[in-house]
Amino acid sequence: MISSETLNDYLGRLSSRQPTPGGGAAAALHAAQGAALVAMVARFTTGGKYEQHTEVISRIVSAADRLREEALRLADADEHAFKDVISSYRLPSGNDTESRAREQSIQEALLQAAQPPVQLIKLAGEIVELAAELLNVANPNVISDVAAAADAARAAASTARVNIDINVVAIKDIGARTLLAQQTDGLEEKVILEADALAGRVRERILR
Repeated sequence: MISSETLNDYLGRLSSRQPTPGGGAAAALHAAQGAALVAMVARFTTGGKYEQHTEVISRIVSAADRLREEALRLADADEHAFKDVISSYRLPSGNDTESRAREQSIQEALLQAAQPPVQLIKLAGEIVELAAELLNVANPNVISDVAAAADAARAAASTARVNIDINVVAIKDIGARTLLAQQTDGLEEKVILEADALAGRVRERILR
C-alpha cells in the first residue's frame, strides 16, 4: 500500500516499467502534501498572539489531517482500481461468451477507476478552501507554505481531471459518461482558479 511504504520505495515503483502506481496515485499524493502543508501552517499559528483564533485553527488542523488521510486512501484506491482495469483487459476473448464477459468486466472496471479521481477533485477543492481560510489568520513566517498547499491541490485536481478523461473515452455507456460529466465538469477549473488566486494573494502579501 502506498500509504504504508517508504517514499523511496514508492518512487521506485512509480518510475518502474509497471502500470501502477501511475498518475492517479501521484495526484492523490499531491493532495496529501497540500493537506499536510495546511495542517503544518495551522500548527504554527497557535499560542500567544494567535489565541483568539484557537477555535478556527483547531478546526482547520482537524480537517486538514482528515483530508491528508483521505488523500492517501484515494492513492491506494486508484492503484487498486487500475489493477482491476488491467486484469479485465487480460481476460480471455476466444469466443462470444468470453468476449462479452471480458467487455462487461472492462466497462465495470473503467467506471470504478473513474471514481477515485472524481473524489480527488472534490477533496482538492476542500484543501484550497481550508488554505484560503487559514491565510486570513496564518503566522506570516510560514505563509509561503499556504501557497505551496494551494499549488499542490491544484496539481491534484488537474491531474485527476486527465485521469477521468482517459477513462471516460473508453466507457461505452452514454448514461455513465453523462453522470461522470455531471459530477466533474468545470469542477477542476474552479479548483485551479481558486488555487491560482490564493497563491497570488500569498505572493502579494510576501512582497508588499
